[in-house]
Amino acid sequence: MMIDVLDSSLFYEDSGDGVPFVFLHGNPSSSRQWRDVLPGVAAPGRRLLAPDLVGMGRSGKPDLPYRFGDHARYLDAWFDALGLEDVVLVGHDWGGALACDWAARHPGRVRGVALMEAIIRGTSLDELGEGPRRRAETIRGPEGEKLVLDGDFLIRSAYTGGVLTPLGEEELRPYLEPYPTRESRRPLLEWARSLPLDGEPADVAERVTSFGTWLGTSGEVPKLLLTFDSSPTLLITPAVAAWCADNVAALEILHVGPAGHHATEDRPGEIAAAIAAWAARHGL
Repeated sequence: MMIDVLDSSLFYEDSGDGVPFVFLHGNPSSSRQWRDVLPGVAAPGRRLLAPDLVGMGRSGKPDLPYRFGDHARYLDAWFDALGLEDVVLVGHDWGGALACDWAARHPGRVRGVALMEAIIRGTSLDELGEGPRRRAETIRGPEGEKLVLDGDFLIRSAYTGGVLTPLGEEELRPYLEPYPTRESRRPLLEWARSLPLDGEPADVAERVTSFGTWLGTSGEVPKLLLTFDSSPTLLITPAVAAWCADNVAALEILHVGPAGHHATEDRPGEIAAAIAAWAARHGL
């Protein structure tokens, strides 16, 4: 489905009726990443929605800087246009950060938050492994523009190196098609450069710090963190999971098994079952 939002439009999947479960994707993905998860979460009394972020997937591509605040602003308008209340948020990667940010700014409209491989707190270059650190430095430097804007490097590397089972050309095509030009890939580059490292970018670090306060004080809102193993590029390392256990209120942590960062490609059934069971336990 497509809906007008601000000066553009957002595409979203929408099925079922009842409590709204909103699934937010990350970079360089789209609502497609949830295609094999949604059927396993579906149940009577649940409405499942999965939007494409502005500038990504099948959503409109207005002339924006595509900063974190831009994505949050369009998502705010989308939530309001659909009149969504008492929402359960499910987020991966930057979709997890956007879910936490929205929840922190709309605490009266949130019933639960489930996260996986999400940006939950700031970090430092020193905390990253050698490979991720080198990649982050490259992306943030002059070479990053060439790598991300002049070709399909970011998407192809995400779905060949960021998963345990690389996607073939037919499976990759729906992820590649929204980004046929240099300009269309700018949202991907901006996201790749937005990971808050040593307090930079400052605007993103501030948003993450702000929603971190909400995560630590919202004991009335059940939260779920799914963890994985086997990939050297996972965002939620054992150290980060331990930090979450100490700093996120009303949190359950469930280890799902081997997966890459784009875990919904590797273990969609297990992810769906974990979310569905957690939601059922909390009457969501």
